[in-house]
Amino acid sequence: MTTQTLPVPQVYQGQFGEFTITSHDRTGVIIYRAGLIIAALSFAVGSGLVLLNNNPTVINILTPLYTCFILALGVSLFTIHIYMIILHRMLQIFWAIGTIASVILALSTSEPLAVTVYNQPITLFGVGFVFVALTGIYFKEAFCFNRLETKVLTPIVPLLLLGHLVGVLPIQWEGVLLGIWATFFLVFALRKTVQPIPADIGDKSVFTYLKEQRLAKV
Repeated sequence: MTTQTLPVPQVYQGQFGEFTITSHDRTGVIIYRAGLIIAALSFAVGSGLVLLNNNPTVINILTPLYTCFILALGVSLFTIHIYMIILHRMLQIFWAIGTIASVILALSTSEPLAVTVYNQPITLFGVGFVFVALTGIYFKEAFCFNRLETKVLTPIVPLLLLGHLVGVLPIQWEGVLLGIWATFFLVFALRKTVQPIPADIGDKSVFTYLKEQRLAKV
């Protein structure tokens, strides 16, 4: 009769002490990355339909694709590891505001959501919060991992949305920026799948230290 032994968890040395990475931590990272993949694929398909297909019927497909994108992004925002809890909560709040605005807009107009947003740029003051949250992820990834694609994405998203909002971008340039955004978003999400999982978890001793600091102030 043999006795099965559990593998000894690897101990990491953090800035404020030692820590281990649990199966729960790893599952959270996998869910975070899966959300990014689904969001990126949905965005890429929708962008491709807009840029490469002149058939007006494809506009109706954009709403379910956007729904898939926004839900997947929400999952990623609730499983991402960010040291500053206030920043994490802000990104989640931005996503919630944008999601609620999108739902209200979709239910209050008879035309497809994409058409409404494109023809009425002022709606970006509500819907645009979703993309503020997405840009927050790009910025975090660019800061933590120095990835080229996230360095490109971080300025492109506000440039495209603000440019459309104030009406300074020609339609050709909007198409170019949208194509770059969709391509680099997909590259970013795919590259995350081969990145070591502990990198996305970060230094857990920092999370513990910051939590202790918050509790000490209560």
